[in-house]
Amino acid sequence: MAEPEGPNVVTRLLNAAWVRPFLFLIFIVVLWDLTIRVFRIPAYQIPSPGDVVAVLRTEWPELLRQSWPTTYATLCGFLLSAVFGIPIAMLIAGSKTVESYVYPLLVFSQSVPKIAIAPLFVVWFGFGIIPKVISAFLLGFFPVVVSAVQGFKSVDPDMVDLARAMQGSRFAVFRAVNLPHAMPAIFAGLKVSVTLAVVGAVVGEFVGSNSGIGYVMQRSIGTFDLPTMFAALFILALLGVILFWVVDRIERLVIPWHVSQREIVFTS
Repeated sequence: MAEPEGPNVVTRLLNAAWVRPFLFLIFIVVLWDLTIRVFRIPAYQIPSPGDVVAVLRTEWPELLRQSWPTTYATLCGFLLSAVFGIPIAMLIAGSKTVESYVYPLLVFSQSVPKIAIAPLFVVWFGFGIIPKVISAFLLGFFPVVVSAVQGFKSVDPDMVDLARAMQGSRFAVFRAVNLPHAMPAIFAGLKVSVTLAVVGAVVGEFVGSNSGIGYVMQRSIGTFDLPTMFAALFILALLGVILFWVVDRIERLVIPWHVSQREIVFTS
């Protein structure tokens, strides 16, 4: 009896996870171009995909050079969010007193628009990298704290009691039970944080900077150079995707048991 043939190369390629976003992106670009042609939208309102691609091709070295300050500020703000957010989440989850004092203030701080207080950072710290790092930190900090608190609070108390009954120290129980159980939620917060950190860095560049992708966008808006502005938006989106992918790769290395189980669910 002949064995059933497996999927051909085209089918396997179309089912690949990394191909589907590119296919959807191509669909969006084609729809974008058709919309401009059908409704005859002028170039000063929405540029055509060809004009944006032309800018990316000709101005790529300059856009790449301007992306480094934004990337650096994003990474610094994101790392600060993780370094400060996870320990604070541990304190909030482990103490009702700390939670009652700190958590409401964290929620209150998120209602303040960051674009409104960003000029203060320029006044206090000048036009260097520090205001951009602070803006990236403020936007990326809250998701890390909320997700980590949820992760630490969702630990099964019976597992903790069992570990303590086996004469485990407080640190040993935390390392063997609490932290591994909370890691999926922590990484979920880190993924949100790293994309918001990109937004925070750009906010800092909008307020006061002479370099970075945010500066390129602000300059393009002032001169109505929409193709360059859309090209800068593409660079920001690409930066966010790359950083998200890096965090996802780290998650796969740190907690492979969780990621492998998730892949089984999606591929079955």
